[in-house]
Formats: sequence, C-alpha cells, structure tokens
Amino acid sequence: MAKPISADKRKLILEGNLLKAILTLAIPVMINSFIQSMYNLTDTYWLGQIGTEYQAAISLVSPLQNILINFGTGITTAGSILISQYLGAKEDKQANIMANHICLCSLVFAFVCALCCWLATPTIVGWLGATGNMYTYGVSYIRIVVLDLPFLFMINLFTSVKQSQGDTIKPMLLNLTGVIINLILDPLFLVVFDMKIEGAALATLLAKIPCALIAIFVLTRKNQFIRINFKGFKFETAKLSSIVRVGLPTAIGGSTMQFGFLLMTSSVNAYGPVAMSAYGIGNRINGVITMPVVGFGSAIATIVGQNFGANNIARANKAFHLALRIGVGFLFVCGLILSRPFVAEPMVRIFTVDEAVVPIAAEFLSILAICCWTNAFHDVVVGLFQGSGHTAIPVIVDAIRMWIFRFGTLWICSHLLDMGVESVWYAVVVSNALASTILYVLYWTGIWKKKTIKIDKQMS
Repeated sequence: MAKPISADKRKLILEGNLLKAILTLAIPVMINSFIQSMYNLTDTYWLGQIGTEYQAAISLVSPLQNILINFGTGITTAGSILISQYLGAKEDKQANIMANHICLCSLVFAFVCALCCWLATPTIVGWLGATGNMYTYGVSYIRIVVLDLPFLFMINLFTSVKQSQGDTIKPMLLNLTGVIINLILDPLFLVVFDMKIEGAALATLLAKIPCALIAIFVLTRKNQFIRINFKGFKFETAKLSSIVRVGLPTAIGGSTMQFGFLLMTSSVNAYGPVAMSAYGIGNRINGVITMPVVGFGSAIATIVGQNFGANNIARANKAFHLALRIGVGFLFVCGLILSRPFVAEPMVRIFTVDEAVVPIAAEFLSILAICCWTNAFHDVVVGLFQGSGHTAIPVIVDAIRMWIFRFGTLWICSHLLDMGVESVWYAVVVSNALASTILYVLYWTGIWKKKTIKIDKQMS
C-alpha cells in the first residue's frame, strides 16, 4: 500500500505557522544547494593546487554544461510546480500521473543532449576562443562531465517529486552521498593517480551514478506516495501541454542565460587565464553566500504552489513577504562582512596558490558581496512566479538582465570608461540589481495572482 503524503507536512504548508513552514522547507534546500556546489568547489580547489590553467579551463567551459542542465531543469521545475498544485488541490492520483510524464520527458532529453554535446564539444570550445592547453583541457573536461546528464536528471527528478510534497530532506541526503564520493575521488584521481583535469571530470561523473540508482530505487518502490510506475501508462496531451507551457519558458530562459554566461566567460578570457581563474573563484564563493535565498525561493515555490492549488492566494502572499524580509536581511549582513578585504582575500586563497590571481579574485568577490542582497529580491520573487505557474515572467526579465543590462554595462565600462577586467565585475552587479528591481515592481502589479494551470479533477 502506498504511503500517504505526510498529513502534518501538507497541513503545515496550507494552514500552519508560515515561518516554520518556510524554514522547514528552505533549510534543507540551502544545505542541498551548498552540497551540490561542492562538486565545483572541490574541482576548483584541487585544480587550483596543480595549475591556474586547469582552473581557468573549468571556468571557461562550465557554462556550456550549465546550458544543458538548465534546459533539463525546466522540465523538472515544471514537475515540481504541477505536482505541488495537484497535491494542494488533493488530486493525488493526477500528481502521480504527472510524475511519470516528467520522468520520461527528462530522460529522453538527457540522453539526446549528452550525445549532441559530446560530438559538438571541440567546435564549441574552439569558438569560445580557447587555444593550446586551455582548449585541450576544456574539451577533455566537458566531454566527460556531459555523460552524467542522464544520472543528474534522475537525481533532479527525485528532488522535484520529493520537494513538491514538502520533503526537502531526502534530496539533501541523496546529494550529500554524491558529494562525499566526489570528495574522496577528486584527490584520489588528481593527486594519487595524477589524472589532471580528466580525473576531476571522472570523479564528478562517478559520484552521480550511485545517487541516480538510489533515486530510481526509491521512486519505483510500491510504498511511495508519488511513485514512478509505467504499468498501463498513457501519454496525456493535457499533461504534456502543461509541462511545455510551464517548463519550456524556464528551460529556454535558463539555457539562454547560461549562453549569456558563456559569452561573458569568453569576454573574461580575453584578459587571460589569471582573470579567468579569478572570475571563476569569485563566482563560486559568492554562489555559496547567496545559497540561503535560493532555499527561500524554492520554499516559496512549493508553498505558493500548494496554496494556489487550495485557492489560498492571501496565504501565498504572506509567505512571500516573510521569506523576502528574512532573505534580504541575511544577505545584507553576510555581504557586508564578506566585502571586507581582510575577509575576502583569505577566502580566495583557499582556492588558489597563484599570487597573481588573489588580488583580482578578492576585488571581484568584494564587489559581488556588497551588492548580493539584491539576489534575495530576485530569487524569492522568482519562487513566487514559479509557484503560481507564471514561469515566463522571470525568464523574460532574466533575458533582459543578461542581454541588455549586463552586456550593455560591460560595453559602457570597457569601451567608454576603459575599466579593463573590472568592467565584468560591475556588469554583473549592475545587471543583477536592475533585474531584481523589475521583478519586484512586477510583483506589485498582481499579475502573479492569475491562475495559469488547470487542475484536472480526479473522476470518482
């Protein structure tokens, strides 16, 4: 007999104390986001110990991998939103059917993308302007890590299914397993076996495989409330349409953003491997600091999704404001601390032994940190729009952020003000702040309150 969704968890989300609901959902997501970032942080650390060019190569090609990951994430994001709204409406059978549709769509996409990217990698890395060792290292790394896409998407499916039910702890534990494996394999392959950048990529790949197998085992067990089971399965046009309508904007938007990041790394690469390494280090450390608001945004998406399904718009709005206040306050204090040079420089030194990289990376990190509180507005408002099914709105704003604000600021700073590599640093913070402002203004228009997802009623 299938295990019913926790009555306490659903009641907490729909009726309970909002602060408790937000923290219950957000804290495991924060930890999970940090755990996931450890894959890149571990690679960055160990490669930084053996050479700046290795570290720079990863910074150059990582957005290519992220383009594919973000497109696939659009599918699983749609799954989390749709499943949570079905659960909020207490249409549990339809939630199960939707999970099966999400599983098939994401796996087909993963296998196709892994193959296409493996074949196209040399051309793409060359197009980015990489030459010599940077080209060789970049091709070697990306050709191995793209093979993990089917395993990664199964892990993301597991996260989507569990998070829609209000369970953010099991995804955290699953990713922790993968990171522990990666932490062991990275020094083993890079230092003991001297496998260089191929060792870092292989460690990441091998760490994902057991996690994906665990995800499959759990999701197909008979005692799971939301279970992957294709017995008697039929594709339903309405559900595929919902996945496309909700997921496609996120998929296209995320991939377009990552393509923009790819062009940004190409711009940084023009300043040489030292600048490229500094750019990668600063971004990764800043990413860790801003993870809490990623958790708040994810929690709000789930809370808003279930309350939308239950027709409780006022409660969704109240949860949004609470999460936003907490997120802004937290990042303002943390950013103020991290922006101090005596804090930023030791943080940077953890990831590099190259004295030429340290001052550039520390400056970039300080600039990012002092403005990082704007990320709270971005991530929490995005969570609100996603949970309500309005996934196209944040996608459009993020496209403007990258293609108009970021590249426009970059052009002004580099060509008119002749600021050199600092042009990139200011382009990042200015574009983030402007996009966050637009999203917050759009929230006040109330457009997010309009329902976009039709809940199919289960026949009795």
